[in-house]
Amino acid sequence: MPTLEAPEERLRKFKYRGKDASVRRQQRIAVSLELRKAKKDEQALKRRNITSVSPDPSEHQNKGVSLTLQEIINGVNASDPELCFQATQAARKMLSQEKNPPLRLMVEAGLIPRLVEFLKSSPHPCLQFEAAWALTNIASGTSELTRAVVEGGAVQPLVELLSSPHMTVCEQAVWALGNIAGDGPEFRDNVISSNAIPYLLALASSNVPVTFLRNIAWTLSNLCRNKNPYPCDNSVKQMLPALFHLLQHQDSEVLSDTCWALSYLTEGCDERIGQVVDTGVLPRLVELMASSELNVLTPSLRTVGNIVTGTDHQTQLAIDAGVLSVLPQLLLHPRSSIQKEAAWALSNVAAGPCQHIQQLITCGALPPLVALLKNGEFKVQKEAVWTVANFTTGGTVDQLIQLVQSGVLEPLINLLTIQDTKIVIIILDVFSFILQAAEKISQKEHMCLLIEGLGGVDRIEALQLHENYQVALTASNIIERHFCEEEETGTTLPALDQDHEFLQHLTKTHQSSETSKPGTKP
Repeated sequence: MPTLEAPEERLRKFKYRGKDASVRRQQRIAVSLELRKAKKDEQALKRRNITSVSPDPSEHQNKGVSLTLQEIINGVNASDPELCFQATQAARKMLSQEKNPPLRLMVEAGLIPRLVEFLKSSPHPCLQFEAAWALTNIASGTSELTRAVVEGGAVQPLVELLSSPHMTVCEQAVWALGNIAGDGPEFRDNVISSNAIPYLLALASSNVPVTFLRNIAWTLSNLCRNKNPYPCDNSVKQMLPALFHLLQHQDSEVLSDTCWALSYLTEGCDERIGQVVDTGVLPRLVELMASSELNVLTPSLRTVGNIVTGTDHQTQLAIDAGVLSVLPQLLLHPRSSIQKEAAWALSNVAAGPCQHIQQLITCGALPPLVALLKNGEFKVQKEAVWTVANFTTGGTVDQLIQLVQSGVLEPLINLLTIQDTKIVIIILDVFSFILQAAEKISQKEHMCLLIEGLGGVDRIEALQLHENYQVALTASNIIERHFCEEEETGTTLPALDQDHEFLQHLTKTHQSSETSKPGTKP
C-alpha cells in the first residue's frame, strides 16, 4: 500500500484521581489531553493509487502514448469516447507518478467536471475506471483538492459505481470514497448521506478478493473516523455488525483497518463505548492484542485501551475477556510505543474500584510496571506514574502495602529530579497517600524510615525550594506532616538490607489490624 501522505493527530483519553472511579476518569481527560501524531505503523488518512499497471484486464492498451496537458484537456472535452479514454488515462498516469504528481494542475485545468461525467458513462467501463482512478488520486491530496472533487459532484456517481458489474470499477470507487471520507467529518458525512454504507456492507459480505476487502475495510474505517461531530448514531449501528464480521478475518490488513475503525468508535462517551462492547468484540480484540504483527497489535490495544476508559462495568467486561493476562506482557514489549499504550490502558484499569486493582495485582502487573519506572523511556515512565497514582487513590491499605512491596518507592524517588512539574506533583501525591495508609495501621514511622533510607527525604526537602509554587507547597506539606517529628527525635535509619524484613512486618501488622476497612480510600 502507498505510504502515509498526511500525518494524523488524535486526542488521547486519560484517567486520574478523584472522589470515585468515574471522576478519576473524567479528570484525567480534562487535565492531560495530549495530541498523538500518527506513526508509520498507524493508519493512513488517504491513499493514492500509484500502481503502474491497471488491474482491469479489459483496459485499452495505449503503451507509448504520452500526451501534453493541453492534449489531455482537448481529449477529455472531445465527443469521441476513444479520445476521452486516451486523455483520461494519460491524466491518470500523470496523477499516479510517485513523486510530485500534478494534482493541483489537473484541478486548475478544469478536468474534474468532465471526469465526473465519465463516471456516469456505463457503456464505457474502462473510461469509468480511469476517471475514478484519477479522482481517487486528486482526492488523496490536500483538503482543498478533496473539496474540489466533492464540489465537482463526484460523491453520488461514485456511490452508484459501488454496484457496478465490473469489479475493478467498483473497487476504484470504494478507494475514491475512502479518500473523500478520510478528509474530515464534513466529507465523511457527505459520503454517508449519499447512502454509501449499505453498498459497502453488501460488498463486505460478498465473495470479493482479499485485496478488494482491504479497501472496503479501510473505507469503512474512514467512515468511523473523526469527531466534532462523530459519525451519526444510525451509521454506526449500520456498520458495527460488518466490523464484527471483518474482525474474524485472518488477513492482517483487514484486521488492522477494522481495529482502527473500532478504536475511532470507542473514542467518545460511555454510550459510544457501550455500542461497540455490546457487539461482543472484546474477546477477539484481546486475542489480537497478542498478535506478533504490529499493524494489528497497535489498533487492537488502542481500542481496548479506549474501552477501559469507560464505566466500571465496561472495564470489568474487558477484564473478563482476559485483558489483564495480556497487558503485563505488553509492558515488556520491545517497542516503547507499545509499552506506553499498555501502561496507559493499565492506568485506566487502576482508576477503577479496588476490585479491579486487586485483579491488576493478581495478574502480575506490578513487577513489569516497576521495571518501566526504573528503566523505561521517559514517555513510558510518565504513563507508569499515572498508573501508580490511580492505584494509590483507589486502592485499599493492603493494596498500597503490596505496591510498596513491589519496589515502587525507589524509582519514584529517582524521578523526583525530572523537569516535568506535573509528574513531580503526582509522585509527591503518591507519597502522601502511601504515608497516610501507613499511618492508618500505625506504621508511619517505619514507612518514613524506608523512604528516608532510599534518599527520598533529601529529594523532597530539596523540592521545597522548587521554582514551581505547587511543587514547593506539596513538598513542604509532606515534610511538615510526616517527617518533622522524626527529625526532632533523631530516630536512626534502618540499614537498607532491613527493608525486606520491615515490609514483611508491615504486611503482618496490617493483616492483624482492626483499624483498616477493605475498600477504604486513604
